[in-house]
Amino acid sequence: MFRVLNQMFDNNKRDVERIVKTVVQPVNALEEETMKVDNLAEAFMALRRRIIEGGESLDDLIVPAFALIREAGRRSIGKRHYDVQLIGGAALHQGRIAEMKTGEGKTLVASLALAFNALEAKGCHLVTVNDYLARVGAEEMGLLYRTLGLSVGLSTRELQPMQKQAQYACDITYVTNSELGFDYLRDNMAQSREALVLRADHPLHFAIVDEVDSILIDEARTPLIISGAAEKATDQYYVMAKLIRRLKRGLPAEPGVRTEPTEDYTIEEKGKQVHLTEQGISKIERLLSIHDLYSPEAMDKAHMITQAIRAYELYHREKDYIVNSEGEVIIVDEFTGRSMPGRRYGEGLHQAIEAKEGVKIENENQTLATITYQNFFRLYDKFAGMTGTAKTEEKEFLDIYGSDVLVIPTNRPVIRKDAEDLVYMTRDGKYNAVVKEVQEIHATGRPILIGTASIVTSEQLSAKLQEVGIQHSVLNAKFEAQEAAIIAQAGRSGTVTIATNMAGRGTDIKLGGDAEFILGQALEQNFGVSRFAPEAEAFIKAISRSDPAATELGLKIAGVTPEFIAQAQQLQADTNADHTRVQELGGLHIIGTERHESRRIDNQLRGRAGRQGDPGSSRFFVSFDDDLMRLFANERVVSMMGRLGADDTVPIEAKMVTGAIEKAQARVESRNFDTRKQLLEFDNVMSKQRDTVYAQRREVLLGPDQDVEESTEGMIADFVDLQLATYLPMEQSHDTWDIEGLKSSMLDAVPQLEGFDFEGLRHLSPADAQDRLLSAVADAFDQRKEELSPTMFNSLSRYVLLQTVDQHWKEHLHGMDVLRQGIGLRGYGQRDPFTEYKFEATNMFNEMIDNLKADVTKFVFRMQFGESA
Repeated sequence: MFRVLNQMFDNNKRDVERIVKTVVQPVNALEEETMKVDNLAEAFMALRRRIIEGGESLDDLIVPAFALIREAGRRSIGKRHYDVQLIGGAALHQGRIAEMKTGEGKTLVASLALAFNALEAKGCHLVTVNDYLARVGAEEMGLLYRTLGLSVGLSTRELQPMQKQAQYACDITYVTNSELGFDYLRDNMAQSREALVLRADHPLHFAIVDEVDSILIDEARTPLIISGAAEKATDQYYVMAKLIRRLKRGLPAEPGVRTEPTEDYTIEEKGKQVHLTEQGISKIERLLSIHDLYSPEAMDKAHMITQAIRAYELYHREKDYIVNSEGEVIIVDEFTGRSMPGRRYGEGLHQAIEAKEGVKIENENQTLATITYQNFFRLYDKFAGMTGTAKTEEKEFLDIYGSDVLVIPTNRPVIRKDAEDLVYMTRDGKYNAVVKEVQEIHATGRPILIGTASIVTSEQLSAKLQEVGIQHSVLNAKFEAQEAAIIAQAGRSGTVTIATNMAGRGTDIKLGGDAEFILGQALEQNFGVSRFAPEAEAFIKAISRSDPAATELGLKIAGVTPEFIAQAQQLQADTNADHTRVQELGGLHIIGTERHESRRIDNQLRGRAGRQGDPGSSRFFVSFDDDLMRLFANERVVSMMGRLGADDTVPIEAKMVTGAIEKAQARVESRNFDTRKQLLEFDNVMSKQRDTVYAQRREVLLGPDQDVEESTEGMIADFVDLQLATYLPMEQSHDTWDIEGLKSSMLDAVPQLEGFDFEGLRHLSPADAQDRLLSAVADAFDQRKEELSPTMFNSLSRYVLLQTVDQHWKEHLHGMDVLRQGIGLRGYGQRDPFTEYKFEATNMFNEMIDNLKADVTKFVFRMQFGESA
């Protein structure tokens, strides 16, 4: 009965079947006819003309378009889209999240939706998690797109604005999530149209986000921020770093045990918070020779000391960050294990870590522009995403982004065997068991991938494997430059690879190794030929197929010799033989050294094995010393195991323990979701303000002179209205009107009103007084235009508006930062912090707008030009 009900309400299966019927089957029926098309680019551009000139709907052309894209893939890169990939492409076009297992070809799937949506000629973006994947995607799929007559761009950090413009002007642009977000923010700080890098007409039309769960969920807690140096002494951080070593960490208050916390401070590891005790506050005041740590003049010191303790107790080298050879503190992404150059912890924490490590402290920054990933990607007309793990987070995707998840069937059934977790009492017992399992599996010749949660763990395991004589590769934030090469060969027999939380993301682990990758590297290193160059692609594909034409194709590449071709053929033959051997042995074996906070990360690691119907297996090793178990698991389970006298050499396989792990992960996932949701709620307040300011700014930047002039006039009129409402309130008697106050305020902004009869306004009705003053200001405005010439005046107005908006917005962001940091204290007064934040943020924004209009008025009427102007 339950099976029947599940089938009735299985929306995923129903949606897949609908796509098969409306897209896949018609495309397959058209395939033979499409193979006869001589010029695919001409046929594809004909579809574009039908949309742009003929007014046809994009959805009406999905079948012929997909048929042409599939044929382009077959001709250009030798890859024909599978039926399940057509399903994935259709899901992406619909703006959905496509969940596809590892090795199912997401890169090729994306080409369907990207090329199809590029028919609208408004620009499409493929967003990746790192530069390597963006570059490889653009180069590999570039041949396919160009076969269809489409242009392909790649936006990277080192490009200049003019170069970026050219990349974003392409039909399809590959770019990382952070670079795209920063390009958007920089565009909204641009001082001229020429400085914009995104398209002026359709900057954010359609995007596909690769590893969408990583970008829109894992990284969603960290907003994008463009900062400028703030005036603040940094040497104080060194003082605080020394001072905290004289403080003692204590225990928090605990009902029935302690009524008060002990020592100088306590920490809360879950929330990464620090709490000073009364004793600690007194000691700090004595050491710093100040009377009150929380007085207005000492607030900076209170903040610095708190951040110094957080840096010392809660942020650890080789786990949360690394220090590179230049002495820079580089954050390590907690989810992917990758280093994040250019990213800095906010609110002085990064400076506190630099002081702790004794390296140069960079100046603290002031926010100039900021946006969260959630609100950024919601700016797109349409966006989609793809990943191997998304269904467990579907509620969040629906709630925040309005996108559901469609699980795409695999091309071949998954036959990987996932074993039950093995749980040990201590970390040492767990590591010993991991080494033993590696020895046993390695002896059979099977390749092994070991996933760790930190750099420290990877290096500890590496040392243990060295002790027992097992050769291996280590992949973490220290060695990520070799990521693709290490992971590409992680499927060879006898290979052992340790990877920190990234397990080859974006690079397939092929059983027996990846001969195509090695050959491509050899061509680049020995002959300076990109493996994505057409002649190199043709040669590599011929080698992989054992095609007799490989020799002829290879000799067409400058410098390639018959000896090199023979070596390439032997490499492919050895790889094929090893592939068969590894399959017979049972495929790739995955070892997880601890459970991650998120089940998705565990599934990503498991998903490296069993690609495309390959055999494989996985097992996780857990201990009660692991952070997840220590902080979130049920303490009764731990104490019970201790009372039972569990032997650390024997794993625990009780269902109660497995349940504790799953519940701990669920609690952490729920907490993280709440954190992201709260961040979004707060940023939504800012988002409405940001949209208003950026829309006004874009109108000024891109609009014609007439619109700029009207905007300037409108702001000046609003300023006048505000002065009238302030000094000549309608509800008061004329005798009580503050004419002198009005005169002083107006002359300060518009000195040209020196001869205006302000006292005469007292005898007029409020409406007539408004008309008379506005008329006088309008005359002064016209006089100012004539004085400067219309061309010069319009340039002045545009400049004044942009500069004034930017300055006030920057100051407003600083004020919002301060408000956000302190708003939580309102909760102690039985007031809802979020409601208070919205109220105060709205008042601050309205005040900013009023001040902005006042400054625009003053600048327009007072700014002087030198004779050279």
